[in-house]
Amino acid sequence: MPRTQRTKLFFDGGCRPNPGAIECAAVLRGVTYYRHDLGDGTNSEAEWLAAIHALEIAIRNGERDVVLLGDSTLVVTQANGTARCRTPELEAHRVQFESLAGNLDTVRIRHIGRAQNLAGIALARLHPR
Repeated sequence: MPRTQRTKLFFDGGCRPNPGAIECAAVLRGVTYYRHDLGDGTNSEAEWLAAIHALEIAIRNGERDVVLLGDSTLVVTQANGTARCRTPELEAHRVQFESLAGNLDTVRIRHIGRAQNLAGIALARLHPR
């Protein structure tokens, strides 16, 4: 049986100031998907919304086997079940993430360094310091 191709999606979220207006980006096959209409919140909420945004993009593009790559240790460990969500808001994001992940065959989420995160690089280019 041939092995299916695992699709990589990069995700990153942030807000300025913290807390503040949330923005996020996801990168799939070199295309950046940017959102800035997500209301106000914390950096942690922004990172969760970026992971959720990445899953929505995967579903919309017909992906079945995905690995999400992000630089948020918090989101990666909470999504993998090795850390608990310490606020009701973060738990609600985790539940939404799990619900969306159920629409795909396989979802993995891994931590990568900030310098390797294509979504973070895209966000930085939108808002140079």
